Amino acid sequence: MRNRRLVVSAAVIAAGVGLVPGIAQADDPAKSDAHGVSAPDVDLGKAAASNFSTFTSPAERTVRPAGKGKAQAQAQAQAQGTLATEPTVGLTAKGTSARGISLDLAVSVDPDAQISAYIEWGEGSTDVFDSDGPTHQTVAHSYSEIGSYTIKVTLKDASGVRGTNTLAVVTPGSDFTPYTPTRLLDTRNGTGGPKAKVPAYGTTRVKISGNGDIPAGVTAVVLNVTATNTTSGGHVTVWPEGSERPITSNVNFAKGQTVPNLVIVPVAKNGYVDLYNGGWESVDLIADITGYFTRTTSSGYTPLNPSRFVDTRNGTGTVQGQVRGQTTFGTKFAGRDGIPDDATAVALNVTVTNPREDGHLTVFPSGGTVPITSNVNFRAGQTVANSVIVPIGPDGSVNFRNGAWNGTDVIVDVVGYYRVGSRGAYMPFVPERLLDTRDSSKWSSGPLEGQGYIYMPLSTQQPSNTAYVLNTTVTNTRGEGYLTVAPDPNTLNAYKAGLDTWPTPPNSSNLNWKRAETVPNLVQAGMGNNGIVDFWNRGWDDIDLVVDIFGGYQMN
Repeated sequence: MRNRRLVVSAAVIAAGVGLVPGIAQADDPAKSDAHGVSAPDVDLGKAAASNFSTFTSPAERTVRPAGKGKAQAQAQAQAQGTLATEPTVGLTAKGTSARGISLDLAVSVDPDAQISAYIEWGEGSTDVFDSDGPTHQTVAHSYSEIGSYTIKVTLKDASGVRGTNTLAVVTPGSDFTPYTPTRLLDTRNGTGGPKAKVPAYGTTRVKISGNGDIPAGVTAVVLNVTATNTTSGGHVTVWPEGSERPITSNVNFAKGQTVPNLVIVPVAKNGYVDLYNGGWESVDLIADITGYFTRTTSSGYTPLNPSRFVDTRNGTGTVQGQVRGQTTFGTKFAGRDGIPDDATAVALNVTVTNPREDGHLTVFPSGGTVPITSNVNFRAGQTVANSVIVPIGPDGSVNFRNGAWNGTDVIVDVVGYYRVGSRGAYMPFVPERLLDTRDSSKWSSGPLEGQGYIYMPLSTQQPSNTAYVLNTTVTNTRGEGYLTVAPDPNTLNAYKAGLDTWPTPPNSSNLNWKRAETVPNLVQAGMGNNGIVDFWNRGWDDIDLVVDIFGGYQMN
């Protein structure tokens, strides 16, 4: 029997209010009802609040025209019957969205005096308003590009310019800059930190800003974090140094496993991120960078409906047959299937299956040497996936190298791309848990049944939020299977009215599991046309699903 369920984010998405509908009904008797429940009490507006800095320039900084003293200005104004005292304007600005700024102007003038305030936003556009006497005005503005701007406000009356004030602002959103895959941390050999395992419930740190060619002022970083030499079960949490460690996890591991997972994490002002070992015993940790975000114009993100670009089992996108040990194959991504020729990086889900022995897979831009980094670690016979964000080489291609000595099959699904000119700017959030099917106090429907799906409205009221960075974890698995995350073709109104149709999931996967495993993977979930994302259990047995949110991409 098919089953679909609804998770509603009772949240504020970047200053937009989320939705909390009631129970939806199945569209035909062969399927179970869709259970309408509220997600945990998650305030994503609060989670994103760290992006919304406040900038001020007090009224005392109002500057009179050059060469005109206060007494001269007052005498001229009185002679023309205008202002008797010098007007001032105080400025306060705060970010409201990735490119949005709200500017508050506090104009101080004589009662009933007529004055105009001319606002120059710093990129060629202007606004103006007139006032009779003192006033407070709030004016919203959206910049075409993220970055730093200087706002200038000029006060004028009949006698001419009476004063100006300026305010430097920075838009809240961040653009992506691809970075050649580089190892920043390896506790096995002392790269980037002590040469020692991270103790149980201990923490190590990684320097991001100012490390190598990484600039200062990085707001978030893309890391592939690997736990290895594990002697017990546990998890790894990655978060900006100096802030409270979240309850979410990024990597889950069992005894004897080597487990990677992609992480997009905010960077502290001191340039560091911390990695916490939540296991009972010590563990080695590795962190490889493939890109970073800054509040300067670079590459924005565009989500795509997940699609399969490579499958060596049937020759999709490359030669049919396993990738031989210690060999590399390349695939062109730029200029294919919705990815433009000038894309700078791609967001992928890479799966290794049918490997003949233990090893690792490295994904890197064409035209360069093979880095010492890794993206997917595998054991003989294992099927394992990991998200990858990788720069595109100069010929538009990406390379995949099998680091084992024997063959393996490789599957590559594309979920989006980065490009200069793309509008999706990143907004890191304080990590929040959206769903945990194990928590009966917040989720009454139990495990996700085999071949069923959960649909989660995240952008139904905020269409400018085009994708979210989620960490999905499958646990308490009763058999084998895989998870597919994809946009839902139905509208929320269709679900509420019982007019929805059963979606067809794409031919893609995000993570794979066997019985009694706990498997995480980062997902860059596109919202499609309707602001709803589906989580499909493509196995035949029940699973528990945990979904954490770490950030989002916004177009305005």
